[in-house]
Amino acid sequence: MAAIGSLATLSWSLPGVAAPRAGVDDKTIYVGGVLDLEGQSRGLGQGMRDGIEAAFRGVQVRGRSLKYVTVNDSYTPELTVRGTQQLIDSGIFAMLGNVGTPTAKVALPILAQNEIPAVGFFTGAGLLRPGEGDVINYRASYIEEAAAVIDQALDNGMDVDQICAYVQNDAYGMAGVEGIKMALKKRTKTRQIIERLDQILALDGDNPARNNIGPVGVYQRNTLTSRDGYESLKHWEQQNNVQCRLVISVGTYNAVGRFVGYSRYKGEDWLVSAVSFTGADNIKNVLTQFGVQDRFIMTQVVPPLDEKLPIIQEAKTALGSDFGYVSLEGYIVGKMFIAILNNVEGELNRQNFVKAAKGNSFNIGGLDLSFRRNNQGSTLVSTTYFNGAAYVDMDAALWKSLL
Repeated sequence: MAAIGSLATLSWSLPGVAAPRAGVDDKTIYVGGVLDLEGQSRGLGQGMRDGIEAAFRGVQVRGRSLKYVTVNDSYTPELTVRGTQQLIDSGIFAMLGNVGTPTAKVALPILAQNEIPAVGFFTGAGLLRPGEGDVINYRASYIEEAAAVIDQALDNGMDVDQICAYVQNDAYGMAGVEGIKMALKKRTKTRQIIERLDQILALDGDNPARNNIGPVGVYQRNTLTSRDGYESLKHWEQQNNVQCRLVISVGTYNAVGRFVGYSRYKGEDWLVSAVSFTGADNIKNVLTQFGVQDRFIMTQVVPPLDEKLPIIQEAKTALGSDFGYVSLEGYIVGKMFIAILNNVEGELNRQNFVKAAKGNSFNIGGLDLSFRRNNQGSTLVSTTYFNGAAYVDMDAALWKSLL
């Protein structure tokens, strides 16, 4: 099940003849994925691909093998549109494990129009909850990830005006800002901050001017320059006579890692957190490159890598040296897809596949997933701390020492 690296090579991904339009023949179920396999966030796409392929390996459903056909979009929405349409034209049963919010934003309408399920996308954005068309999510939302960090910080003594953000200037970053806003709305003395966040969220277009408005710094997608976003946060501090003690980042691992490195170079001691999409393993390498060994938090939406759940042990064996946080999520998403397929009653088609998920619960190697309330199987969020070598679980004592 080799991955396909570009649109130009897609035609030979289906040997002999094209897959049937419904994505199923008497031997194979064809599943598509449009991911960043070659761009600046390629570690995420490659991790999801590796995990899904490992989950599919050797599995048969109703006597059919599973083939995962992938297309690179380099985390660029224009390429996502082309790749999505080409996979649809080639014949896929479902789209699985796509990476990113701005890319999902353009893919979902196309999938909905063609009645193709969008399953296990690697994003916690609200636009997939519930989303356009038939959307089935594994992971917790960015709202839940932001709330986990903010609630713990405030409960351990931080003030609301000491929380800032550094985000990607697009739908992904704004999904994070929305999560921060929702978490702060539960607290007192946040009206002015909420007003500024609303002002930032109201701006539209391609890379609008969102810096120097509120406690948020932004950078343009697929760029690595940190200065403008950093200066936006310093402007907020100076204008309001406050200090950013916690900076919640919502970006890619290269951009966020460089921002942390740049802020340390400028003498800041900010505690920086990142949502799971950032990629724990990938950003660890970037932080190490810039000499950062502490004061960095990651929220995770998969179980701890050392947990004794059967699915963790299976993933470790199947993935070998490729095992990590992102590839584990890919593996879980792949096994979730298989579990739903095995729950299909009647003809194996897309409509029955969606019915097999909605309103049902699944146990996948000891990991409980439920679609009884909505289209999101898991609400699992944990906060971990990078200690220079590995990620460790955070507790009250660690929070107190950091604040």
